[in-house]
Amino acid sequence: MSALWMLAASLVFASMGVCVKLGAAKFSVAELVFYRGLISCLLLFVYIRASGRSVATPHWRAHLTRGAAGFIALVTYFAAISLIPLATAVTLGYTSPLFLTLMLAFWLREPVRPLIFLTIVTGLAGVALLLQPSLNSGQLSGALLALGSGVTSAIAYLNVRRLGELGEPEWRTVFYFSLVVALGGLAWALASLPFHSIDAEGAWLLAGVGGFGGLGQLCMTRAYMHGRTVVTASLSYSAVIFASVFGIWIWDERLPLIAWLGIAVIVAGGALTSALARAAPVEQD
Repeated sequence: MSALWMLAASLVFASMGVCVKLGAAKFSVAELVFYRGLISCLLLFVYIRASGRSVATPHWRAHLTRGAAGFIALVTYFAAISLIPLATAVTLGYTSPLFLTLMLAFWLREPVRPLIFLTIVTGLAGVALLLQPSLNSGQLSGALLALGSGVTSAIAYLNVRRLGELGEPEWRTVFYFSLVVALGGLAWALASLPFHSIDAEGAWLLAGVGGFGGLGQLCMTRAYMHGRTVVTASLSYSAVIFASVFGIWIWDERLPLIAWLGIAVIVAGGALTSALARAAPVEQD
C-alpha cells in the first residue's frame, strides 16, 4: 500500500510543479513558497479541528528540524522549476533517493543491500541520459538548485521517518511542515516586497500550489512512515514520468529518443529496487 501512496504523491507533486511553473510568470518564488505553506496549513488546520484532533505535540524540535530541511528543499525546488524545463527540474530534484541511500548506509550505518544500491545508481544513470540533451550552459544555476533540493529532501525524509517512529501521525507532521514553510516564506516575501496582486487565474494557480502541495505531502508522509524507506524513495522516480507528460501536453516540450531511454532506465531502476527489497529480510528501522 505504501507504494501506491508514493505513486499518488508523485502525480500530485508533478501537478503542483505545473502550477508553480505557470505561477512563476505572475508571482515571485518567495510568494509561491509562502502561499504553498499558508494554503496547506489552513486546509489542514480546518481538517484537524473538524475531526476533533489536536496539533499539540511534545516533539516540536523534531518537527522544526523536518520543517527547516523541507523549507530549504522547497525553496530550491521552486526556484529550479522557474528556471529550467519542468521535467529536468523534477528529475534533478528526485535525485534524493541516491543521497538518502548514502545517508542510510554511511551516516546511520543501516544495512543496505549492494544490489539495491546498484539499482538506484542505475536509475540515476537514466537521470544523466535524460539530463544530457535537455540542459544547456545557461541553465546551470537552475540545475544546481534542483540538485540542492535533492540533498535537502533526503534529510527531510529521514526526519519524516523519525517522526513516524515517535508516533506522530502524518497529518500533524504535514501541518507543522506547512506552518514552517508559511512563516519562512512570509519572512522572505516581506524582505523582497512588493506582493503581486492576485487575479482569478492567479488565485487558481496558488490554490493548486497549496492544495496539491498539501495533498502530496500527506501521501508522501504516509508512504515514508509505513513503508520501507529505500523502496518508497525509489518509487518517487515516477514523478519524472508525470512531469514529462505534463511538459509535452502544456508546453510542447519534445524530448529526444535518448531522453526517453533515460526515463525507461529510471523506471527500471526503481522497479528493480522495489523487487529486491521485497525479497530481502525486513529492515531494522
